[in-house]
Amino acid sequence: MALSSSAADPSLQTEAPHATVTKERKLNPNLQEQLTKPYLARAMAAVDPSHPKGTEGRDPRGMSVLQQHVAFFDRNGDGIVYPWETFQGMRAIGCGFFTSLVFSFLINLVISYPTQPGWLPSLLLSIHVKNIHKGKHGSDSETYDTEGRFDPSKFDAIFSKYGRTHPNALTKDELNLMLKGNRNMYDFLGWIAAAGEWHLLYSVAKDKDGLLHRETVRGLFDASLFERLQDSKKSS
Repeated sequence: MALSSSAADPSLQTEAPHATVTKERKLNPNLQEQLTKPYLARAMAAVDPSHPKGTEGRDPRGMSVLQQHVAFFDRNGDGIVYPWETFQGMRAIGCGFFTSLVFSFLINLVISYPTQPGWLPSLLLSIHVKNIHKGKHGSDSETYDTEGRFDPSKFDAIFSKYGRTHPNALTKDELNLMLKGNRNMYDFLGWIAAAGEWHLLYSVAKDKDGLLHRETVRGLFDASLFERLQDSKKSS
C-alpha cells in the first residue's frame, strides 16, 4: 500500500510527538486538493472550498476584503465611518440599542487614530476605510493579513483546529478555546477586541442549536453576512 505524502516526507507532518498542542489543534493536510493555491491570500474575495471565487455575484468595488468588511458601516459611502454610522450598521444587523451604542463608541475610539491620513487625531473618531489595515489588532485568527487580504489557510484553520463537535461549525465552548489559543502574550487590547468581536458575532449569527457555521463566519469577513442579516431584518 502506498504511503501518504506526509508519511513518505516527514517535513510535511503537521503534528510533533512532543508538542501535544499540534495534535489538539489539527490542520487540514488536504486543503490544496480542495482549493487552488490556499496559501495565496486573496485581495478581494473571501474564498474557501465551497466558494473558490468568493461570494457569488458580489462586487468587491476594488476594495480589499477587510475594507469590504468595514465599508458596510460606511452608511453614506463617503469612505469614512463615524460612530453614529457604526451604530446604525450594528442596529441594521440586529444588535440591541445599548450594545450598539457601547460597541460603536469603543470600536471608533480604538480604530480611529491608526486609520487617520495624518498625525492629528479626529475629534469625531472617524475611521478611514482606505487605511483600515492599519487598525488590525493582534490575537486574532490572522485570516486578514496585515494588508487586509483574506488568507484561506488561516480561515480553514479556524475549523480544523477548533471545530471538534462539528467540522464546519463552532460551539460556544469551541469559540472560547479559539480565542484563548489565538492570544499573543501581553496583548491585552487584542484579547479584549477579539473576544468582543467574536462574541458579538455569536450572539447575532448562531443558529438555533447554538452553532456558528463556517459559511456564517466566511460572510463576516467580506460583509456578505451583514448584508444578509440586514435584509432579513428589513423583511421581518
